[in-house]
Amino acid sequence: MANDSEEDGWDALMDKFKTEKYKYGFNEETWEEEMDRIPLFMKEVPDVIDPEKYPELTALQTMIHDEDRTPEEKAEDLKNEGNSYFKKKKYKQALISYTAALVVKCDSVDLNTVIYSNRAAAHFYLGNMRSALKDATIAKKLKPDHLKALIRGAQCCIELKNFAEALKWCDEGLKLHPTDKKLQELRASADKHKRAADRDARKAKLKEKKLLGEKEILLSAIKDRGIKLFPSTRPQRGSDSEDEEGDSSSRGVSQLSLDGLSSQEVTGAQVYLNQEDGALYWPVLFLYPEHQQSDFISAFCENHCFSDHLSVMFGEELPPWDTDQKYSPSNLLLFFEDELKETLYQVDVQTSLLQVQQHQRYFVKAGTPSFIILVKDSPYCKQYLSGKKVKRL
Repeated sequence: MANDSEEDGWDALMDKFKTEKYKYGFNEETWEEEMDRIPLFMKEVPDVIDPEKYPELTALQTMIHDEDRTPEEKAEDLKNEGNSYFKKKKYKQALISYTAALVVKCDSVDLNTVIYSNRAAAHFYLGNMRSALKDATIAKKLKPDHLKALIRGAQCCIELKNFAEALKWCDEGLKLHPTDKKLQELRASADKHKRAADRDARKAKLKEKKLLGEKEILLSAIKDRGIKLFPSTRPQRGSDSEDEEGDSSSRGVSQLSLDGLSSQEVTGAQVYLNQEDGALYWPVLFLYPEHQQSDFISAFCENHCFSDHLSVMFGEELPPWDTDQKYSPSNLLLFFEDELKETLYQVDVQTSLLQVQQHQRYFVKAGTPSFIILVKDSPYCKQYLSGKKVKRL
């Protein structure tokens, strides 16, 4: 029976509870949030577990993954954890859990097969197709008849557009699971895509062959005319092969190649052989250094004279930059530049493009013949030509 002193102590303790708040209880304003941190009442597992914020959950995980458990038990729990994340479509977290399960290195072939297959699925939904295929391949190696691994491997191959390999996965799977509808669907899809890809490849090859044939014909036409493309490797200035009036056509023709016909201009135009008249049509660039302007003719027939185009370009409507109206057809001088000799050649505007191209010192650069136009007897013309070596064609 309690004595008077004990009763007095109990009464004092009860009086204290009535007057003082319990320090470790839930806060009246945040009690719902605090309760949600307790594992028993959690609605879902947080993505990132902070030990200070979730001490109870941290303790539970420590118990689950403690050293006293077998590797199989640890791997199984981590796999289940990954599955839980996967069902919630939290594929990154699932990937981490599956990877942790594999790090445990348990000896169960069946369990490891499932984990690799599940991780392949997580990779698949994250768009990591090559990693997914790698995991599916490992799972299939561990257990060749694992249906999910076979399905996932086929899906990855289809996504990677390796349809032939997808067919192999499907055929291998259907030997073991001949009635599986998913494998049957995947095989039909892979076969359809493979047929389409093969057809497109054949078309592309035929198109490439046709274009190559047309290029070869074009090169032959250029070579037959004695037109020289700008050499890819310039000869050294002053060498014996660069006699000023020497015939350099053989050197130029030897540089003929498909690359030499590719225009580097922004227009993208290119020389072509007209099947109707048998003439070459070139993209031609005219430069006006006085005004830092240019004109571009995308299809200049080799048999046309320069005057034919100049009369149109500077006919009734003059360019807006010619404020002094100096650029009339009869008042223009035409030049091409021999970069190797640092020489300007004056061209008679009544000359055809082909005649200029057949000159021994003319090279077509970047697939686009270019010419300089100056105003006759203008101060700029005199200044531009001053100190330069100029020759008439």
